[in-house]
Amino acid sequence: MIKKILLSTAIITSIVSSAAAEGKWISLFNGENLDGWTVKFSGFEVGNNYKDTFQAKDGILSVNYDQYDEFKGEYGHIFYKDKFSHYKIRLEYRFTGEQLTGGPDWGIRNNGIMFHTQSPESMEIEHGWPVSLEFQLLGGLNDGKERHTGNVCTPGTHIILNGKLEKTHCMDSNSKTFHGDQWVTAELEVKGDEYMRQYINGELVMEYKKPIADANDEEQPAHPMKDGVPVTEGYIALQAETHPTEFRNIMLLDLSKD
Repeated sequence: MIKKILLSTAIITSIVSSAAAEGKWISLFNGENLDGWTVKFSGFEVGNNYKDTFQAKDGILSVNYDQYDEFKGEYGHIFYKDKFSHYKIRLEYRFTGEQLTGGPDWGIRNNGIMFHTQSPESMEIEHGWPVSLEFQLLGGLNDGKERHTGNVCTPGTHIILNGKLEKTHCMDSNSKTFHGDQWVTAELEVKGDEYMRQYINGELVMEYKKPIADANDEEQPAHPMKDGVPVTEGYIALQAETHPTEFRNIMLLDLSKD
């Protein structure tokens, strides 16, 4: 059984205060409940936290499948309430336990920070993923093979990577592979559509720029943008893609005035 690391309110307050001292970092998660966040699951109305999948307790925002028997396509996302364009977001994540029965093979030890997303209210009922960019978070499979984390995926979008327009859905970073239930720090720096930089444990592992809307993506019903329009801002979301995941210390630094 995996032991969970619990943070007291005093420790959380200390973390927030220390981060604030570095600049104007703010905590997006209060450590106690989901205030400030909105849930959207495929097949359900906005605000329905299906089977209590997203939970908050003792400083941890978790993706929990204890109430499920098997997966039937209920992909979920939890969105922070405010829209951002120029910022840094930093959090710690880890994968725990086993994947939910019936989940896709690619969903094992898989989550992500979705950003520049459409609003949850603009998504269709059966919508699986919001139009967005994804800072993909993956865990090693203990099979002796590398499995990079800090990759980029592009649901309903395209990006400029290494000087060319890239239409591949997911592209690997140059990160290390992280096995087991260890905590990993992910940090994302976003300057509108000027550039996006992704860091794992303080190391730059992926950089790209100039995202545009791909209105021809067949998996994006009712795409909210015209094809080719620059994607310069949006909401931030975390995923529920069938593997239990924990997040903590979710901090944001607004760079819009820099």
